[in-house]
Amino acid sequence: MSSQSVISARVLAPVDPFAAGHLGELTRIVSVDLVDAAIETAGAAQKRVRRLPTRVVVYLLLAAVLFADVGYQQVLRRLVCGAGLSVKPPGSSALSQAFRRIGVAPLRELFDLVRGPAAGSPRWHGLLVCAIDGTTMAVPDSAANAAGFGRQTARPGSPAGYPMLRLVSIIACGSRTVLDAVFGSYLVGETTYAPRLAGCLRPGMILLGDRNFAATALLEQFAATGADLLIRCKNDRRFQVLSHLGDGTRIVALGQLRVRVIDARITVDLGSGGEQRTGRYRLVTTLTDPLLHPAMEIVELYHQRWEIETSYREAKARILDGRVLRARTPAGIAQEVYAVLIVHQALRTAIADTALSTAGGVAPDRLSLTIALTAARDSIHNAASILTQSGTDLTGRIGAAVLDGLMPARRSRSSPRVTKRAISKHRAKGTVDRNNYQTTITTHLLTVLDTNHDG
Repeated sequence: MSSQSVISARVLAPVDPFAAGHLGELTRIVSVDLVDAAIETAGAAQKRVRRLPTRVVVYLLLAAVLFADVGYQQVLRRLVCGAGLSVKPPGSSALSQAFRRIGVAPLRELFDLVRGPAAGSPRWHGLLVCAIDGTTMAVPDSAANAAGFGRQTARPGSPAGYPMLRLVSIIACGSRTVLDAVFGSYLVGETTYAPRLAGCLRPGMILLGDRNFAATALLEQFAATGADLLIRCKNDRRFQVLSHLGDGTRIVALGQLRVRVIDARITVDLGSGGEQRTGRYRLVTTLTDPLLHPAMEIVELYHQRWEIETSYREAKARILDGRVLRARTPAGIAQEVYAVLIVHQALRTAIADTALSTAGGVAPDRLSLTIALTAARDSIHNAASILTQSGTDLTGRIGAAVLDGLMPARRSRSSPRVTKRAISKHRAKGTVDRNNYQTTITTHLLTVLDTNHDG
């Protein structure tokens, strides 16, 4: 796993229109050297000269993520025209054969090379703040995809909607870069996939998670990596209390773990025109020293778990624009999911590098992914000049664009969660307040007496 962004100082300009491939300015991050290394590790290098070498096919899959609204042939036209060339692209049948020929392995290996926290990712008390969560993605309604991934059901025996896959990942909250991800059948739960992500955790990290990840066995496995944990659990969960701390929190036994339980009541005031919402939170954490890690700071830290929700929204609603994936086979879907993860990681790395390079530093969350995405697409069309440049400029055109559209500092806001496809023409059922409110959040730590009274 990469511990920092990888930017190549050497990007080769293609001599033949199908020789090298590129990803516009993002080629500085997903470099030719990295793609070739992934192909070599996967054993997918072509054994004879082809019009569509494996490297080009990999870049085509990545570029198709940037242009989710057009077909592969049109994406390939953009690549070759952007490189200053003009040639008729191969037909759809040739492209389909090329995708099948290279398989999933090169994309999986490439994701393994680019994943990891960006250089300069923000920390809390010296700890890299990470979050784990899952999401779903819709895939084309083919027999192969339905068998490979499953789907939601309406009434018994009646299929509903598109087949879906389940994706679970761990991100670095400050930069929204991906540490690792796993995906597969929708019929398999998040907590079954989650143990496969433990390998990306290290001492010096703290992992945030919602109630779904509070299973004792899973927490023990995560804690064994040396990473600290901050996980929400059910408010009525019972523990064996080992001791009471002076700040009203408790040390309890959770399987073989010794953890601290923090109870809090959080009130969100939506201000003029809005309502007031109050909720109970029970958090368990391996940070047991109240002097080093005050309970109030830990409760406030837990809010950063929402960064992973925003990360999924960026990938599905911004980059893919709410569209269903393209492939009609599970292998093709796997290629696409890895391509989405790689492109999102490249965009987030470019943003993090830009934030790091600015004088005085700018928080990555003030740099717009939407602007970075638009600039990355434009760079495909203008790749001829980009591909021949040398150097390790951390900013580039993408960085200049996001700095020019610098967003205000993060504000406390509230917006309802609505189950609704991004490209749907129909409103969600029921009356939903779709307004965005600036909020005032009040946190009150609860003692044992408070929790007994609430219960």
